[in-house]
Amino acid sequence: MTGPAQIQIMGPVRVVRAAREVRIGGARERAVLASLVLDANRVVSVDRLIGAVWGGEPPASARSQVAICVSRLRRALSTVDLDKAVETASPGYLMRLDEHAADWPRFGSLTARAAAKAAAGDRLTAVALLREALDLWRGVPFEDLPGLRIEAHRLHEARLDAVETCAELELDLGRHDRIVAELAAVVAEQPLRERLRAQLMLAQYRSGRRAEALRTYQDARRVLVEQIGLEPGPELRVLHERILRDAPTLAPSPAAGNPVPAEAPVTASTVPAVPTVPAVPTVSAVSFAAPSTVPSQLPRQPVPFAGRRQQLRILDDALADRPDAPGTMVLWGPADVGKTALALRWAHERAEWFPHGQLYADLRDPQGSPVLASTVLDRFLHALGVPPQSVPGDLAEKVTLYRSVVARRKLLVVLDDAADSHQVVPLLPGCADCRVLVTSRDPLTDLVVRLGARRSPVGPLQPGESWELLSLLLGEDWVGQRQRDAQRITGLSGGNPLLLRRAATADVEPAPATGPWRAGA
Repeated sequence: MTGPAQIQIMGPVRVVRAAREVRIGGARERAVLASLVLDANRVVSVDRLIGAVWGGEPPASARSQVAICVSRLRRALSTVDLDKAVETASPGYLMRLDEHAADWPRFGSLTARAAAKAAAGDRLTAVALLREALDLWRGVPFEDLPGLRIEAHRLHEARLDAVETCAELELDLGRHDRIVAELAAVVAEQPLRERLRAQLMLAQYRSGRRAEALRTYQDARRVLVEQIGLEPGPELRVLHERILRDAPTLAPSPAAGNPVPAEAPVTASTVPAVPTVPAVPTVSAVSFAAPSTVPSQLPRQPVPFAGRRQQLRILDDALADRPDAPGTMVLWGPADVGKTALALRWAHERAEWFPHGQLYADLRDPQGSPVLASTVLDRFLHALGVPPQSVPGDLAEKVTLYRSVVARRKLLVVLDDAADSHQVVPLLPGCADCRVLVTSRDPLTDLVVRLGARRSPVGPLQPGESWELLSLLLGEDWVGQRQRDAQRITGLSGGNPLLLRRAATADVEPAPATGPWRAGA
């Protein structure tokens, strides 16, 4: 066999070289290989590999059996010069792959590049990249690997997101007549995805098939009511109403985009089953979801935590899922007054508000210097599943890609200890669904004045809150028996939670409230 080998997991797991399949072992080896490819160039723990192989009931010898599986994989991969791709790296293993060595990294690279092209207005190139990515799909992934059910869903969602985005772009380009058949096939496969129904209805209407578009809506309503007991959502209902009255806004824009070359036909084989639904009948916003796990980057919250109840309610109001909510909140105040603790407390308590994850960045390095926004964007894009080789070097292009990747996601971004507004602005998502929580020693007036952020000062703890925190730290009995010492500690700490914690743990004597505080958020 000659030529480079490729590992394929977007369908049955296999390794091929020159159109010939290389035997890699049984289900256990395939589960381990798929897990390593899913997180290529990242360390995968042995515990995760155990879950992939056995699910919830591993044998006592699971760790040693995983090591045996890895050894067998290395022997099998050595026949195609990939044995050195799998490295031992605590607490597990790491598989080094470029985007051409496996279909999943290639898919991620292509969809990321498509998002950047679409955001830059080059929809033809974006469509071509998405079609190339979708051609990598070969069938149902991990069908015989029950330990990878969640990962299989992850692959399905990434594929469907890419197809939905591709359909939006095709509609923007005026290719409605070419995609009706493939969208209809996708609706049959995914009958509950309303966004796809709306795209099919719009494509049918623009192709002169108004009656079919109305029938598609009725089918959607029947399926939704029968299967989950819900009427169609507002977007689908609005589109149905506009089709009924032949609203002029349904017509494609005359400046829909780049001309469509006649030699670029769209076939059902190039777009596997997929759904998409526009908020308005024309689909202009580019949706992109990188193939990734949901990021959960929040650090552990400081415990115990006391007080700040009013400010927690202010955060609820500012970052609620409402159209009129500011969406960006700035907690500002002197160093070590508890801004970070407050932000993390709220973020952990409201994690369920953000089903697509939480991103976190400390905007100062260990020496206290501001971290470049470009560096933070690299980390965010990597966490969102964008391969490092697909991240552009230019800051403006990174911002464009970042905002495209998080579009339409309910995501929380926590930016801790910001130096100034210039550092924060490139890290703000562009969509209305994301929420941003910033802590800073600076009031960040530009964010408030120019971008409509809300700002809340964070000051020292109130005396009752200091007493509550000390009781949590040392216990009610200690505080009750040594009230004079407790009053002295809370008084000298001046409401500064860090000084209060230091005194409670007897690391240092509490300094006067007017004394210097350690630099930090």
